[in-house]
Amino acid sequence: MEGDLQRTLGRNLRAHRLMLGLSQEQFAAKLGYHRTYIGGIEQGLRNLSLQSVERLASDLNIDPLILLASSS
Repeated sequence: MEGDLQRTLGRNLRAHRLMLGLSQEQFAAKLGYHRTYIGGIEQGLRNLSLQSVERLASDLNIDPLILLASSS
């Protein structure tokens, strides 16, 4: 359904952040993003381009497919 991938990306990003034990603010600062941008991604409100997903994954030093993988 429309928006499912955005929500999946948000859930995976949040899970990664929590695994690191960081608040949204700490996580955003570490990556050089604004907290509201990270919050928007985590909530599935931001429609990232594939380039943005690749850049975010690179900043996290993970494979972009990890961010896009469905848990079901």
